[in-house]
Amino acid sequence: MDLPAAANPATARDIILEIVRNMREGLEPLHYSTLPPALFHVYLHPGDMERLRGILPRIIDEACRALDAELESLNRASLGERLKLARRGDPKIVAPEGGWQIRILENTDEDAAPGDIAISSELALPAKDELGSGSMTKRIATRRLSGVESTKQSYDAAPSVPAAASADAADAGAVAIIEYEDSTGHKTYRMTKDEIVVGRGGRDYWTDIKLETLSDVSREHFRLRRDPASGQFFLKDLSQLGTTIDGAKAPSSIEWEGGEKRDRNREAPVPPRARIGLAGVVFLEFRSTSNG
Repeated sequence: MDLPAAANPATARDIILEIVRNMREGLEPLHYSTLPPALFHVYLHPGDMERLRGILPRIIDEACRALDAELESLNRASLGERLKLARRGDPKIVAPEGGWQIRILENTDEDAAPGDIAISSELALPAKDELGSGSMTKRIATRRLSGVESTKQSYDAAPSVPAAASADAADAGAVAIIEYEDSTGHKTYRMTKDEIVVGRGGRDYWTDIKLETLSDVSREHFRLRRDPASGQFFLKDLSQLGTTIDGAKAPSSIEWEGGEKRDRNREAPVPPRARIGLAGVVFLEFRSTSNG
């Protein structure tokens, strides 16, 4: 007897509508303009991904058209505004300079179900030098699980650096410098707090270093912690395919007992200078600033 098909698989139209909803949820009004998120990562259940794989380029194309249409609709003046009887509310929404960027990926979370659509989008906000604050990244996570919609937003502040400051001055405020290269190019991350998370990120996985790379790298691949008293760094491996420190495999902190995932809180010390490998796919050049 054949098994019944998934009751509510994600349709192409569902995906497009959820991308548009994510954009609306992520609008950020400034003084003279309103910015929408520009980069969307869409995560689908493997079954939905396989079923729609052949038309993904068409879905992305129509999603971009739908985003343009939604911007036009949101910017359209009301009758009162057109007759000069009412003042315009929020500033006009401006399209991203580099266009919309949409990537549709397979959701590898164990609890993902057919029909689930999870989207993580990003919006880079300009620096506010007059307020003494640096640039920020706004992250918008929307989910449509079993037909129920939810939204979560967060802001990640970048270290504030005066425009005329040199790279050395920027490094001075960091406890470590991490250089790496993923599919989007070469990056430098300045670690300014005592613990960060590194991985691909995604639904409910908020990372400090978000890597655009193969799924061999876990959503939350490892945590890097600095002991404020000693300045020593420690790495906790949370991945499936492992993490190396200067070529040596770090002990895994994850074990499975009775089908349940448990964190054993195992860490490995990280030297002042080290090459950290993630599943043999991405390599990070780590340097502690307090140890040369």
